[in-house]
Amino acid sequence: MAAGPVHERLAALELVDHHCHGAVTDDLDRAGFESLLTEGEAWPGMSPFDSPVGVAVRRHCAPLLNLPRHTPPDVYLARRADLGAAEVNRRFLRAAGTGVFCVDTGYAPHRVTGPAELARAADATAYEVVRLEGIAEAVAADGVEPDAYARAFRTAAWEAVRRPGVVGVKSVAAYRTGLDLDPARPSPAEVTAAASRWLARGGRLDEPVLVRHLLWTAVDLGRPLQLHTGFGDGDIRLHRADPALLTDWLRLIAGTIPVLLLHCWPYQRRAAYLSAVFERVYLDVGLALHHVGPARAGAVLAEALEITPFRKLLYSSDAYGAAEFHHLGALAFRQGLADLLQERLDADELSLPDALRLARWAGRDNARRVYRLPGGLLDDG
Repeated sequence: MAAGPVHERLAALELVDHHCHGAVTDDLDRAGFESLLTEGEAWPGMSPFDSPVGVAVRRHCAPLLNLPRHTPPDVYLARRADLGAAEVNRRFLRAAGTGVFCVDTGYAPHRVTGPAELARAADATAYEVVRLEGIAEAVAADGVEPDAYARAFRTAAWEAVRRPGVVGVKSVAAYRTGLDLDPARPSPAEVTAAASRWLARGGRLDEPVLVRHLLWTAVDLGRPLQLHTGFGDGDIRLHRADPALLTDWLRLIAGTIPVLLLHCWPYQRRAAYLSAVFERVYLDVGLALHHVGPARAGAVLAEALEITPFRKLLYSSDAYGAAEFHHLGALAFRQGLADLLQERLDADELSLPDALRLARWAGRDNARRVYRLPGGLLDDG
């Protein structure tokens, strides 16, 4: 589609990436880089470069390394190694055109940039999103007794969200138990019994009652809550990550905290329904965008926006590890949304002022409002 005024405005808009992770700070060999290209695994005899996201990296990221588009993987990786991780990260983070990053610090199997380091590399601002499962597991590691678990977790969670720069919390319940949980708040006796079971066996938090308790504690904290839904790695059971499974819980907590449904694919239409019927439910299609690439981002966004109120869509990259994804996610979002809005503009289904306002809301202002970021309470519509 030919570029129009919406493309120009979105290209210049400083985005708010409301959910991402850090970029790897070590230099990567081929195996290390390929492992970051996929949510699955890099299998023998089959390269993740030969996938939609691998092709998108070679097409859209190579020029930022001063390479031709579609450059071969070995040439791409050699150039990346020559520049070094710090310079690669700087180039891609700044090319993203993101002014604010909200960084989930709870997942770091590699050495990655924290919020402050990410902000410096991007010449941007960064805030922290606290992962609640990590807090619970730290409490367990301290040797808490079952009858003291609930109080200890609540205290630790409050301490975490009061740290400077923390703007929200996140749960990966979809990975640990699935979202098909009993929606009711568990009783103190249920929490103590569940804590006894979990603390006795150890390991990560996957006790359903305690995950319910974690979600209800998030409501008590009063901070925006991010929830992973949909697409993820092989540890997830996709049918149990359907955001529609949260319907009864969302009904119980209606009017309390903002709930942000992350990623959502292939359930973006179900997430859209939830955003249309619950006042404080929002969504993004973040992780999907760099995996489908700019060529298909518009199709995913079009399904998400069929019924989503325009104040409910946010941008995220969910970039982790490879800084290419911070750039590619932003590029796919800008191009996909601009194509979609321009198409509606050309069909006279939107006016130009409406299209520009919707682009600004989704790319920046909706996140500012939800997380109460500077400038977020202003209506510049």
